[in-house]
Amino acid sequence: MLNTIPIYILISSAFIVSLVITLVSIPSIIKVSRLKNLFDEPDERTVHVHKTPTLGGLAVFSGFSISTLFFCDIFIIPELKYVIAGIIVLFFIGIKDDILVIAPITKLAGQVFAGLIIILFSDLQLTNLHGFFGIYDIPPYIGIPLTIFTFLVIINGFNLIDGIDGLSAGIGIVSAGSLGVWFYLTGEYQYTIIAGSIIGALIGFLRFNLFSDKNKIFMGDTGSLILGLIISVLIIRFNEMNINHNFDYAKYGAPAISIAILTVPLFDTLRVMFIRFFQKKPLFKPDKQHIHHMFIQLGLSHKQAVVIIVFINFLFIIAAMYLHNKMGIRRLILLFLLSAMIIFYIPVLLKKKK
Repeated sequence: MLNTIPIYILISSAFIVSLVITLVSIPSIIKVSRLKNLFDEPDERTVHVHKTPTLGGLAVFSGFSISTLFFCDIFIIPELKYVIAGIIVLFFIGIKDDILVIAPITKLAGQVFAGLIIILFSDLQLTNLHGFFGIYDIPPYIGIPLTIFTFLVIINGFNLIDGIDGLSAGIGIVSAGSLGVWFYLTGEYQYTIIAGSIIGALIGFLRFNLFSDKNKIFMGDTGSLILGLIISVLIIRFNEMNINHNFDYAKYGAPAISIAILTVPLFDTLRVMFIRFFQKKPLFKPDKQHIHHMFIQLGLSHKQAVVIIVFINFLFIIAAMYLHNKMGIRRLILLFLLSAMIIFYIPVLLKKKK
């Protein structure tokens, strides 16, 4: 029956259903959190001052999963069932971490397991480096570890930037939106539905996370881990489709464009890891070295910081889409890294002057 419905209606419906499910479910989640005392307590490493429920990821999971499973055609996109299986693994890992807190190695093992489910049982893995360092096709014994590494970097990147209201969700919306538009233009409508579903869930979440005082809720590890996995899947599919350029809207240097799409989570994670390494601090111990903390310490509100950071990420995406066929992949990646270093050093410099 869904095959007879125009694709733009399916995409719009997936977005709306995901949005509505998230909006409707969050008040109940907040109520249960208050009854069971499931809060994130303020401490020296957090920027919020009131205890707040952390199970917003439960609503994001519900909205995305129900909408995607209903509107996507499993016969056109058979890998979806393995993606959902991986999401369910991270859902339980995240829920346990949000309620009880688990060891980082356990969380990492869960991410690897979720990635392996997708890689080993579907064709969603990296098979080509697009000429980076002169390398094109890569064998599975390189492609599989590289794909796992890609999953881990993106998932933990979204997890680490989830330090102020709306940032992880905002970057997720911009990333999924840019990829969703590209998938639509190239006729990959099932992946557009996936992108639309996660955008709907994130917008519904932001209604309470960023624009509510009485019913504020955090995404928690449940939401950030799931979001990172979904964006990883979209990025990997984007790179694999652009191995050949014999179709409209093909993009040269897809890995460089992927880095631009994920400028904030990737660069901020890399930057913080370097700082912790040279300061001889544990690499995965939370602190206030992230770029969003710099903006908050300059006196900006959460909303102002999120708007600025998301806008910067959006500018990198626009630049990548414009420059992808004008310079080599190595130069493009170097340009983005140097630009990110300069731009994100500005708030650090302003903080020092202040």
